[in-house]
Amino acid sequence: MTMIKCELIDSMGDDLTVVNAARVSFGNRKTELEEGDKKLIKYLAEHNHWSPFGHCTAQFHIKAPIFVARQLVKHQVGLTWNEISRRYVDTKPEFYEVDRWRGKPIDKKQGSSDKEIEWVSKSRRTSTLQTQVESVALSNYKIMIDAGIAPEQARMILPQSMMTEWYWSGTLYAFARVCNLRCKEDAQYETRLLANEMDRQCKEIFPISWKALKN
Repeated sequence: MTMIKCELIDSMGDDLTVVNAARVSFGNRKTELEEGDKKLIKYLAEHNHWSPFGHCTAQFHIKAPIFVARQLVKHQVGLTWNEISRRYVDTKPEFYEVDRWRGKPIDKKQGSSDKEIEWVSKSRRTSTLQTQVESVALSNYKIMIDAGIAPEQARMILPQSMMTEWYWSGTLYAFARVCNLRCKEDAQYETRLLANEMDRQCKEIFPISWKALKN
């Protein structure tokens, strides 16, 4: 089964980096994190002093379906995004496999409910219908590539369930803003899976700062 993946590739700084960035205003620098520094980090976050958190960074390699990527790429401030391009790549696409279909929300225009939909059309379950649609798109994509059509055009027939991958780098503060929005219960489930994994990894590297920044 093709899964959403979020791998931490690199990081810079730690909680002490945040403290020293804040204390440099007074010409101070510390080599060890003390209890008072934890209170300082909390104070910085609570009073929106975001610049000290900008000196810590993380880089992720992410693999997710296009419909998830297009939600996340909206986050721009403090972040850099480089994605695989099907202008240059014409290898066989992978598709995200849905394990259950959720019902429409009852009292709002977006999102979904907890109700599981067993949709049957012409004796086919939805999951089979998804596979059928992807199979037709993939077959025609291959025909177009074999015919010499440019990948940058042939890609237009591929569905949003196609997997994509990208490197996403940014400041600690910027990723905290992403997770504060995308880890919430009203965020799309598939996007929340990715954000929760990012949340887990940032919590391990910057435990004090991350706790202070997360809502």
